[in-house]
Amino acid sequence: MIEEKIIPLYIPYPDSNEERLVRVFIPEHEAGETFPVIYMTDGQNLFEDNHVEFGCWYTRETIRDEKKATGKAAIIVGIHNDGDPMERTNELTPLTIGELACPEELKLQITPQGEIFDDFVVNRVMPVIEKDFPVELGRNATAICGSSSGGLQAFFTALNHPDLFCAAGVLSPAFVIYTPEDMRDWIHSKLQPVLPYLYIYSGAGDDQEKLIYQSTEWTYEILEECYPPEKLNEVILFEMPHHETAWEQIFKDFLHIFLERRAEF
Repeated sequence: MIEEKIIPLYIPYPDSNEERLVRVFIPEHEAGETFPVIYMTDGQNLFEDNHVEFGCWYTRETIRDEKKATGKAAIIVGIHNDGDPMERTNELTPLTIGELACPEELKLQITPQGEIFDDFVVNRVMPVIEKDFPVELGRNATAICGSSSGGLQAFFTALNHPDLFCAAGVLSPAFVIYTPEDMRDWIHSKLQPVLPYLYIYSGAGDDQEKLIYQSTEWTYEILEECYPPEKLNEVILFEMPHHETAWEQIFKDFLHIFLERRAEF
C-alpha cells in the first residue's frame, strides 16, 4: 500500500515570469491504482488550517471518509493564488461573459483575467497531472470546483471545455458581478450536445452570501430555460455564511455525487 501524500509543483503561469504553486493530494492506494481528479481553486485553503487566513476545506479528511464509506476516492489538484485578494479576483473573473456590473469604483480596480487562468488549468496544469500522477484519464474522470470567484471560474471553465470536464462544483459563485442579460447570452453561446453536470450551491447566512444567493437564483433560472435538467443541481442552505466552513461541508456532497454518478455525466 502506498501512503497518501501531498506533492508540491511549481508550474509557469501564462503571460507572467512567475511560477504558480500547485499542490496535488494523492490518496492512499495500491500500486497501479488510478483515481478521478478534481481541479480546485484556492489551493492554500484545501488541506490544512496552518497559515491560512480564512479557514480550511479539509479535503484530505473528506477524501479519507468517502473512501472508507464507499471505497471511492479522488486526487485533488489545488491551485494556489498569490495571496493578494484583488489579484485573486482578477484571475478568477472571466472577461468574455460580459461587462462588469459592480460599482464604478470597484470596476476600476478589476482587470478580468479568467481566460488566462482557464488556459493555465487546461494547457499547463492538466498535462502535467495526467502525465505524472495516477489519474484516470478522460472526461468522466475529471471535475473542477471552486468557491466565490473560484466558483464563477469553475462554472466558466467547465462550460468552456465540456469535452474535458464532466462536472463542476460551483459553490457560492460570484455571478453577481455580471448582468442577467450578459449571463444569459453567454450561457446560450456555450450550449452543446454534451454538457457538464453543474452542482450549484449558495447560502444566505450573511450579507455577502445573500447577494450571492440572489444572483445564483437568477442564473439558475436562466439555466432552467435551456440546460438539460438532469445536469443541474441547486443546493441552498440559507443559514450558511460566505466562508470556508460552509464550503467544507458542501464539498462532501459534491465529491460523493461526482464519484458515484460521474459515468452518467
